[in-house]
Amino acid sequence: MFTDNKITQIGKVLAAALFVLFVPLFLIAVNVRWVINAPALYSYAFDNYERQIRRYLDVDRDEYISGGRQIRDYFNNGEEFLSMDITIRGTRYPNIFNETEVIHMFDVKRLVRGVYRLSEIAGAYLLGFVLVGFYIWRREFLARLGRTVLLSGAATLGLGLLVGIGSLAGGFDRMFLLFHEISFTNDFWQLNPSRDALIAMFPQGVFFDATILIVGSIVVQAALLVAVPIALNRLYRPKQLTRAERRTAQASLKT
Repeated sequence: MFTDNKITQIGKVLAAALFVLFVPLFLIAVNVRWVINAPALYSYAFDNYERQIRRYLDVDRDEYISGGRQIRDYFNNGEEFLSMDITIRGTRYPNIFNETEVIHMFDVKRLVRGVYRLSEIAGAYLLGFVLVGFYIWRREFLARLGRTVLLSGAATLGLGLLVGIGSLAGGFDRMFLLFHEISFTNDFWQLNPSRDALIAMFPQGVFFDATILIVGSIVVQAALLVAVPIALNRLYRPKQLTRAERRTAQASLKT
């Protein structure tokens, strides 16, 4: 349908390059979106960091879970500022967060919504790449798609392993600090658990565990992106004739 002129070849390369770029971005965004909206993350945080949490904030498990639900709702609703209404030692607080924390959560929400948009844009491009490719090149596109997916998976796998190993090797503190310095243009993220309930509720260990969960999920998914094209290629590639079979075939052609 389309001739392979120079412009078409450049377009193919650019489209494939964008595909390779968008795969890791899509997997990162989707997994971040999944983890921050998973109720299990907040129950896990309390169950595993209760001692650290209660050191600064004497909150019951049910109230902590309620606070986590209010944060998830805030990320997904149209409210500009977060107001967390929970009970601490029998006293109901209409909002346990101070002004600094509220502003920081406003910044976090903008970042989270940006991750949402990134997952949607990247997902739309990846789907469009596949649909347009099959529409133009039909079955011939399958081999090209397999190679592109394999390359995307390999790149994502390498990136995921690099971040995961770096985090486990003790570099998480530096990466966590760098993330905040890049993501936020103010210093409202510099909170103190002795006065700020937000960081008291979510010690750094919670973010470390969430990061490992996100990276681990990405590594598994990227490994599948590498393994599936290889497996399909081996399963469906034409059978290679043995030397004896080739000799027999050549002899039959001569007769």
